[in-house]
Amino acid sequence: MNALTDAILLQEHSHQQGWQASLDLRVASRESRSVLAHNLHQGPLRVQKALYPEGDAVCQLLILHPPAGIAGGDQLRITLDVETGAHAQVTTPGAGKWYRSKGPLATQDINLNIAADATLEWLPQEVIIFDQARARATTTISLAEGARAIGWDILCLGRQASGEAFDHGSFRQHLRLQRPDGTPLWQEAMHLQGSDAAMQSAVALKNYTVFGTLWLAGVNAKSAPETALTEALRSINIAEGECGISALPDVTVVRLLSHSSEAARQYFEAIWALARPHVLQREAVPPRIWRT
Repeated sequence: MNALTDAILLQEHSHQQGWQASLDLRVASRESRSVLAHNLHQGPLRVQKALYPEGDAVCQLLILHPPAGIAGGDQLRITLDVETGAHAQVTTPGAGKWYRSKGPLATQDINLNIAADATLEWLPQEVIIFDQARARATTTISLAEGARAIGWDILCLGRQASGEAFDHGSFRQHLRLQRPDGTPLWQEAMHLQGSDAAMQSAVALKNYTVFGTLWLAGVNAKSAPETALTEALRSINIAEGECGISALPDVTVVRLLSHSSEAARQYFEAIWALARPHVLQREAVPPRIWRT
């Protein structure tokens, strides 16, 4: 989407109170086929299509937000339940955007619930945080014993192609992996203000404008990291920027810093391609939408 289209959308949105949108999904296993058994939406948030590029076992969902971005006052909520034996793979048809706000806070709350012996891949494309955005994003992933999951997020501060930096506004993010009873497996919280000192700090973003987190759950056997896989993942390098891996008892976390969203995507895709056969026991088949 070009800058003119963005401006038109923002002007149209300024006459509204903000989108109130929700999406409630459930993927179930029916005779060895993963199916979208429940799909309830409110407002401009949709499943664009359910696809089966790998056959019946994997239900691939494309989540679409037709306004193309989240603006001040918007409140989005996504809930996804993956039932026992089912495999859901979720991605988006393009980059997400948090638009600038004249004051109201925009929010997005995502709850992902993965039952025992169920599988989830949460693989959205990158998200761009515009200058003057006021945004809060929370993602909570609940994993039952025996659940397996791979997920990531990639965030871009400002619009580099337009020469726009994230100089004003705020962005809050909370990410939590937990057991169904709420016992935490891993969590982190971040609060960035425009031109925040953390953006330049050597112990934070180090002046990088793109950062991301990828998590693997179900990779570790008997509460101990799988050493061979961890070392193999560490052998993958990012084309531009820095990366690192933390192998924790119940989850492995991969992080990156870069100035290139393309380098970030390529790095996470390489990690996913290597890890998927180990974590999910399936060869990596990239979603076609990533190349269109």
